[in-house]
Amino acid sequence: MPVRIITLEREYGSGGANIAKQIADRLGWKLWDQEITAEIARAADVDPQITRRCDERVDTLLYRLFKTYARGSYERALSFAESKYFDTDCMVEMLHTVITDIASRGNCVIVGRGSPYILRNRPDAFHVFIYAPTEEKIRRLRSIGKSEKEAMELVTEVDRDRGEFIRHYFKKDWPHRPLYNMMINSKFGDEFVVDSILSDVQALEAHHDLFQPVARPA
Repeated sequence: MPVRIITLEREYGSGGANIAKQIADRLGWKLWDQEITAEIARAADVDPQITRRCDERVDTLLYRLFKTYARGSYERALSFAESKYFDTDCMVEMLHTVITDIASRGNCVIVGRGSPYILRNRPDAFHVFIYAPTEEKIRRLRSIGKSEKEAMELVTEVDRDRGEFIRHYFKKDWPHRPLYNMMINSKFGDEFVVDSILSDVQALEAHHDLFQPVARPA
């Protein structure tokens, strides 16, 4: 079966977003990165800034407790647009629908947002995880104007948030290695990584008769 979807999870600072764009450009496929949160904002009829704030994060314990006590049972029947809040729980509920719909169209590269978990049983999806040594991630962030202190904080905090997001909503550690077809170190350069991913996709397609679709564990 030909690969029609590539999902790309990434450590912060590993260059994953740029690598995903290059893959989409090379294949002539649609890139879904920030566009996912914009699509959810449109579907939920909320300000895109709200969905960006929830992106790959878990709401604070204080907020979750407040929401539990503050919302009445009547709010459960309201749409997102009619209710007074939009939080990460709402975001993830819609995320499954939006990513499944995106995948159904095919020929797309999807960045993060739990996409390999949501699409784990699709035989036409190829799942990649990109990582890099800390010094390489710092170097990349310094090259776009971050101070060393800021880069160090971002590398730690953003990946911590992503890990908490996956553990909370998908009940797995991050990265969950059995999900991925390929895990690759970006320290060798973006061009090498892009070539390697596309080469593996091509090799898998050439030997698709050797692979039987197997339902992956949740």
